[in-house]
Amino acid sequence: MNTADDRHAPHATSDLGRRVAARRAELGLSREEVAARAGSAPGFIAYVEERVPTPGIEFLVRLANALETTVQDLTGSTADLAPGGARAGYRARVEEIDETECWELLDGHGVGRIALEGGDGLMVIPVNYQVVDREIVFMTAADSTLARSAASGAEVAFEEDRLDEAFSQGWSVLLVGPVRTVSDEASVRRIRDAVHSEPWAGDGRNTVVTLLPRRVTGRRIRVPGAPGGP
Repeated sequence: MNTADDRHAPHATSDLGRRVAARRAELGLSREEVAARAGSAPGFIAYVEERVPTPGIEFLVRLANALETTVQDLTGSTADLAPGGARAGYRARVEEIDETECWELLDGHGVGRIALEGGDGLMVIPVNYQVVDREIVFMTAADSTLARSAASGAEVAFEEDRLDEAFSQGWSVLLVGPVRTVSDEASVRRIRDAVHSEPWAGDGRNTVVTLLPRRVTGRRIRVPGAPGGP
């Protein structure tokens, strides 16, 4: 059975350990399940996540397969490369994702991209987000482009996606609608109590902006025979 501390391994001390723990949590797997897939022991999976291991390439290949990823991704050699460099999957097809599943895929919080009108025209910026009552919440600086857009109720587009480089498949969710600044204290307090994802860009981002989408759409690329596919 999956448990919270088992899924999230907060004490990882190496880049490899952090990537293994994060990928395992993303797949919703326990250490026991990963160990069974990799032909290892749960204790060794814990060791990989929480210590500074130097496992051999044979085990890394088995571990990468167990986590449905690649050795390159686990070891961080692709961290600075743009995603989507793998070849297209054999007989890949595109499917529409309904609105209910779109919200499920957003998974509460994460990092996405928002497209809006800036001083020099259209711009796309990465943003931390949180889903609260089917609204997208952003914490931003008071003088940011996003805060200025929210002050005028401008319409923006927000996109989040996941790519499985190992199998050349993935999904994308797009939300379009107006953004607004939340200013009344009760609403700000309610949203802050629900938010548990801090902006990666640092402190000073205390302005609460929400996106209430008027359109929610999604698409998925599936590859027959790949994990999670038909």
